[in-house]
Amino acid sequence: MDMKWEKVIVHASPLFGLPIIVPLLFYFLSRHEEVKRLSIQALLFQFIMTVLIIVSSLLSIILIGIPFLIIFGLMIIIVPIIGIVTAIQDTHWEYPIVKRWV
Repeated sequence: MDMKWEKVIVHASPLFGLPIIVPLLFYFLSRHEEVKRLSIQALLFQFIMTVLIIVSSLLSIILIGIPFLIIFGLMIIIVPIIGIVTAIQDTHWEYPIVKRWV
């Protein structure tokens, strides 16, 4: 499989409800280091966003977390779409928040 389409599939996995399984599969099965790095970034991004959504949900009880809940919910949808577009254009892109961790 072409590396470009591997990156598209990794980016699209959260939109199809598989944000953990698909990046793990591509991490273990891909021969390209860039795809492996992107898979780890995708996993970390989804984990961090899940934690942030849980915390903002708990804070929404006192109305402080509602704006954060909206922002983080939109980020879970918008960031993978940006990744898909950049992967189709075959340009280098890294996930925000976790790009320097990996």
